[in-house]
This record gives sequence, structure tokens and C-alpha cells, in this order.
Amino acid sequence: MLKKITQDNIADIANPVFRANAQVYLDIEADFKRQIESFGLAASTRSPISPSDPLIDRLISRGLTAANDRKSLHKGWISPSCVSCRTGVGSITCSISMQCPRDCFFCFNPNQDNYERLQCEIDDPSISLREMHAKGARFKDIALTGGEPLLHKVETERFFRTAQELYPDAHTRLYTSGAYLDEAYLRLLAGIGLNEIRFSIKTDDPPQVLEGILQLVALARKHLEYVVVEMPVMPDELDLMKDLLIRLDALGIDAINLLELCFPFNNADEFNRRGYKLKSEQFRVLYNYWYSGGLPIDGSEETCLRLLEFAFERDLSMGVHYCSLENKFSGQVFQQNVPYQEDFAFCTLSQRDYFLKSAKVFGNDVEPIKRLLNKQGLKRYHRDGVAQSLEFPPTYLQRLANVFPDMQVALSYHIVESDGGESFLRELRLDLVSPASFDPSTDL
Repeated sequence: MLKKITQDNIADIANPVFRANAQVYLDIEADFKRQIESFGLAASTRSPISPSDPLIDRLISRGLTAANDRKSLHKGWISPSCVSCRTGVGSITCSISMQCPRDCFFCFNPNQDNYERLQCEIDDPSISLREMHAKGARFKDIALTGGEPLLHKVETERFFRTAQELYPDAHTRLYTSGAYLDEAYLRLLAGIGLNEIRFSIKTDDPPQVLEGILQLVALARKHLEYVVVEMPVMPDELDLMKDLLIRLDALGIDAINLLELCFPFNNADEFNRRGYKLKSEQFRVLYNYWYSGGLPIDGSEETCLRLLEFAFERDLSMGVHYCSLENKFSGQVFQQNVPYQEDFAFCTLSQRDYFLKSAKVFGNDVEPIKRLLNKQGLKRYHRDGVAQSLEFPPTYLQRLANVFPDMQVALSYHIVESDGGESFLRELRLDLVSPASFDPSTDL
């Protein structure tokens, strides 16, 4: 059983070298929290929902599918693109511009690369698709997002025609707010092979605007293979969202993706006006992730779980998928670590979160553990004389349990980074475990 090391329990670590190494990560976490305070949105003092929350367990017993280390939870149908997203293998998402007629307070597009340029200029992603195809890239999921792609209908059409030509077996999808969409263009999209359309809906839109989007959703249902709604969930809009789920289910859509609401490092005044706060713990593992969605808002995840519960209570026909912020990160971790998992013999690739993990002892514990490993013929270890540490695969812990059952051992989380063509491990976190309490089915 793992224990998170905190400032409240770090003094319980008896080994001074282990304790000093653990303190480094507590200092990094404290510095991160000080940095996010500068954005003007306070963090909640409530503990975040645990992946082992009893509500999740109850929903699983009713048929909920928990995937990707419980970062992705769904009832019923889920888009194949959402499944592919967990590893990111064979998936690509392109954009024409960042231009958009909407003004969503939670929009994170300003965090995207080339945002300023793509406010004024447009790209032609069909050209990029051809270039990647010529270099041998193979895609099974191809998406177009924005901004609003339908500001550029000619380029949107060309993109999906190109995708159909080059990758006829790929699952293609279009993200849109519904702006500038009509039935004629829906027919065109269906004719050029678009598989899936994903509508975003703003709950603070005037009623007539919402009705207009729902009419477009109904039209899309007539023409396209898969129709999905994808939207962030506000913590205080449970009843409103329940009504929306009932209406969408009546329209016969395939699924709704409930996204964890995030603070995009701007518009703090709007989040404060609504009384929203950041989650007390933003990430399970701190890292500079590619996904630029921001920081999770307290209460959004809880509301999403209540909506999943509601979907079971009302026996909704459409799929309902909760996609947490953490779920967006797993593809990056997978892609950085999996190609190199054989290069670091003292680590094991976690099938739960795709981090490379090692067991690690320090200081005076190094020599007795090294002797025992050698005696048992276990040679996949790495000794670092400078750091006074010994790392080895976490599965070795079970072989140590009879001799050192209660030794305090670190479980180390790693990600592979590259610099100048050379790949190396970067350690991100230490948890506390003992050989006797380690359970690879839950701890690895």
C-alpha cells in the first residue's frame, strides 16, 4: 500500500537521506502552489475525490466502465477516439485557426502554441496531413478543431476530403460550436466521409441560442454516423445538466463527454465571480504536460460523477463519459515512456498510468539491499553513489518482504526526456511503501 509523502508525515521517514530526497519534491510542490496563487484564483481546502471513491465503486457495480486508472469513466457507448486518446498512438488533432465567434470564459486557446498568429492567419492542415503521410505517418484517428473550424468551410472540406483519401479507414471527427453550420453543409460532411461531429454547448447561452444549437444537433443526427456533445461541467449546475442530458438523450445522440472544468490561467475575475476555486490537489504527478487546459476546478469532478449516477437512474440510452483533466495527460506519458521502457532495466512501466517506476532505497539501506539482491540473483538495479541510492524494479519488493518487511522504501515515478538525441530519466515524485505492504496490482 502506497502512502503519499506530505509535510505532515515526512518526519516519520527514519532514513535521513530518503527524507532529504522526499523533501525536494515537497518543496517543488510548495513552489508550484505559490506560483498558481499569482493567477488570482484561490485553491479549495477540500480534499479531492479519490479514484477509489465509494460512488465510483457503486457505479462500477452497476455497469460503469472505469478506464485509464479511473481517469476515464463511462456508461454505454464511447467514441473510439476517446479510447485512442488514452495513449495518443495513431491520433492527430489539427486546426485551421484559433478564430472563434464565441467568448467562453473557460477557453484555453490563448495557451496554445501560435495562438496570436492563428488569430490573424490561417493554416491549411490538409497540406500538413499530406506531408506526414508522405513520411510514413499512420493515423487511425484524425480530428479538426479550433477556434471554430466552420469559419473556414473551404479548408474544412479540403481537410476531410484529404483525410478520406489518405486514411480511408481512420475515424474522423469535427469539433464545432455549431456556428455557421446548416443542413446543406452537414450533407456535404457526410458525403466526404466525416464520421463524428462534436458540439460544444454553453450553459450560459440565452435560451434561443441553446435551442438553435439543439436543432443543429438534431439535424446532425439525421446525416452523420456519430453525434457527440462535449462540454465542461460547472460545479454548481447539476440540475441544469440533468435537464440537458434528458433533452440530448431524447434527440438520440450517441454520447456526451463531460469534461472537468479547468481554469486556463486567465479570466480569474469571472471564476471568482462564480465562486469557483481550484482543486486542492491539481495533479497526481506534477509535470510540464503538453495539454494546455489549465488547472482543475473544485467540484466539477463531483458534479460529473453525480451526472453519471443520474444516467444510470434514468437509464439514458446515450453514452455518458467523464473525461478528467488527468485523462488528457496519459497519452503524453505513454508516448514519452513506452519506446524507452527496455532502456532502463531497473524500472517497470506502470500499466495504470504509464510512468516508469522504480523502488528506491537510500543511505545506510543501500548495502544490505544490494547484498540481498545479489544473493537472490536479482541484478536489474542501478546504484548512484552521488545520490546514495539504489533503484530496482518494484516487483523485487516482494522478494525482500521476508527479510526487510518494514523497511521504508520510495516508489519513484519517472518520465523519459530527450536532449540532443540522448534520452534520460527525469524523476517526478516519491511515494512511501514497504516490502510487506507493496501490492503490485494497486501500487504499480
